[in-house]
Amino acid sequence: MTMPAFYIPHGGGPCFFMDWTPPDTWNALGDWMRSIPATLPQQPKAQLVFSAHWEQPQFTLLTTRHPGLYYDYYDFPPHTYELQWPAPPAPELFERVRQCMRSAGMPLAEDSTRDFDHGVFVPGLLMYPQAQVPTLQISLRRRLDPQEHLALGRALAPLRDEGVLLVGSGMSFHNMRAFRYGDNTPIEGAEAFDNWLADAVCSPNAAVRNEALAEWEKAPGARFAHPREEHLIPLMVIAGAVGTAQGRLAWHGRAMGAPLSAFSFD
Repeated sequence: MTMPAFYIPHGGGPCFFMDWTPPDTWNALGDWMRSIPATLPQQPKAQLVFSAHWEQPQFTLLTTRHPGLYYDYYDFPPHTYELQWPAPPAPELFERVRQCMRSAGMPLAEDSTRDFDHGVFVPGLLMYPQAQVPTLQISLRRRLDPQEHLALGRALAPLRDEGVLLVGSGMSFHNMRAFRYGDNTPIEGAEAFDNWLADAVCSPNAAVRNEALAEWEKAPGARFAHPREEHLIPLMVIAGAVGTAQGRLAWHGRAMGAPLSAFSFD
């Protein structure tokens, strides 16, 4: 059975596990992520996550057998550095990922020492708080070329038919200077890119969708929404992995003034 694939906004650091003003700043997004497992056709054999917070010169597979957590955020409350998420490893899938990459003629490096960054463990704590699903992670490639990441998704597409849930973990809007702390007033100019992105991802023509994503910088408000594109690039991986499946706006809301969108592909 083919598993859906998702591009999710993973919030700000450990935002779902702390107090905010207004108090419901991140509640709607957190509730939606908690609801994802119930929408799946079966519990995933494993999940493979592409996080905005890991870039390497080459695509790199995290092969640490029992990853800890890399608290790659700063100046948050002390308890957020005590979060735990001991997801089981998936060593039997390491070779399957290698095979997919070899078949596509794409080099794959490995890192057996890295821990899960917050782009992996924060959504993981929401979706699978019991940490019962084996989890793998593959880095982005540092030059952040959209076409290369679309190709990465195409290479790993067979995993969807093998019970693996693919998750692109980023943010559909990621201009840190524009966020409104303690104020959910809409950010002027942010809607243009959000509207364009929904239209592009939900196009019924996958070729049109992928061409638009590859040329995302031409979109209205593109560089305002993403001064640097690492939080958008995980979407390219997912778009490449889903073939002709049409994207769907799975969740839309606002946090800290920014419009945020999540997408699913069945």
